[in-house]
Amino acid sequence: MASRLSLKVVPDYEALSQEAFEKIKRFATLHPQAVYGLATGSTPERLYQLLRTYIKESGKLSLTQATSFNLDEYSKLDPKHPLSYHTFMWENLFFEAPFKSSHIPNGMAEDLVQECLNYDLLIKQSGGIKLQILGIGENGHIGFNEPSETWSEGTYVADLHPSTISANARFFGGDQSKVPTQAITMGIGSIMAAKQILIMASGANKAEAVRAALLGKHTPELPASCLQRHPNVTWLLDKEAASLIRD
Repeated sequence: MASRLSLKVVPDYEALSQEAFEKIKRFATLHPQAVYGLATGSTPERLYQLLRTYIKESGKLSLTQATSFNLDEYSKLDPKHPLSYHTFMWENLFFEAPFKSSHIPNGMAEDLVQECLNYDLLIKQSGGIKLQILGIGENGHIGFNEPSETWSEGTYVADLHPSTISANARFFGGDQSKVPTQAITMGIGSIMAAKQILIMASGANKAEAVRAALLGKHTPELPASCLQRHPNVTWLLDKEAASLIRD
């Protein structure tokens, strides 16, 4: 199926975050009981700040009827660890903008394979994700779906690519040895099942991955290229991230 692709380029990270916030605010107003797929990392951080501030201060929006599923979580990292995605989400969104229910994979589960199956079942029982928020890694990964020879399907335990470990070391004091080497992540099939996708990218370091995902070959070696075949995807880019696709 060909993608109904929307692409918007804005001046900088702040404008990118504001644009994403306005889109989500409109969506949440129209669909108060929607199911969201949420991303972590530096790209959506300002978006979540804008969203929680608006919810707290305006009284005009609530997510308390909505449900969220996070894309991923590090394996064997305690949810209370300051660098876990559980902690990230509670600090950046949930504590001031709670959902009816929020789900994040349990990277400490004794049986990680069963945890993945349970997570997919929860998504199915929710009715499926209506709006999935994504970022993109420098190597084109989305979630923790790294470059591969095949497309992944449901939630699974992924081995982190060395480039991802290197990129994420900044959160661990620059020490790559402290970065987990595996994570639970929704697979490409899970992401593609979302009704709508909003993908954000900021910075010159993302420009090549953005160019390849939009204009390159549809291949699991560039995971974000899967979005070429999604029926409803919106790309939000700042000028630096869009620099290799613009005249």
